[in-house]
Amino acid sequence: MKVGAIVLAAGGSARLGQAKQLLTHGGEALVRRSAQVAIEAGCSPVIVVLGSERERIAAELHGLPVAIVENEKWERGIGSSLRAGVAAALDSDALIILLCDQPRVDAALLRRLCAAQAGSGQPMVAAAYAGSLGVPALFTRSCFDRLLSLGDESGAKALLLARPGEVASVAFPAGTLDVDTPEDRRALCD
Repeated sequence: MKVGAIVLAAGGSARLGQAKQLLTHGGEALVRRSAQVAIEAGCSPVIVVLGSERERIAAELHGLPVAIVENEKWERGIGSSLRAGVAAALDSDALIILLCDQPRVDAALLRRLCAAQAGSGQPMVAAAYAGSLGVPALFTRSCFDRLLSLGDESGAKALLLARPGEVASVAFPAGTLDVDTPEDRRALCD
């Protein structure tokens, strides 16, 4: 099965007050780290959706085998970026959707999502943390039209929650850390 990855990295990071995509952890920008994780997991293609600060963020991806998709409508919401990414990877059999602000995501987790899909046969596999399902999440081709029809403010989680009987899960307790606020940034450094 050909599994691609979409790294959503277009947002303006309003709550943080600076581009979270460019924050460093372990010596590299979060956006570069997310793309490398997808590459290491064997995803192909790896699509990175950019919007705000696209030139600065794209520079962090230099030398990586990724495709950059520019979302001119990024300010409308995450759904616009998700649609742009899915539209660029329609030849994949499945897509893993991930965010650039979850620093605990690694290639092993993405491989576990793939293994859970192969073992369960479910069209969706999501990371389970904080009593809920979320991204990173894998969606098979049968879900692409539904992903493409999500509204501007809706992320992939909306589809996971709308069809719980079609979702397998992989435990990911570290998924609770994402970088949205200055407090989250401090927790990243701890």
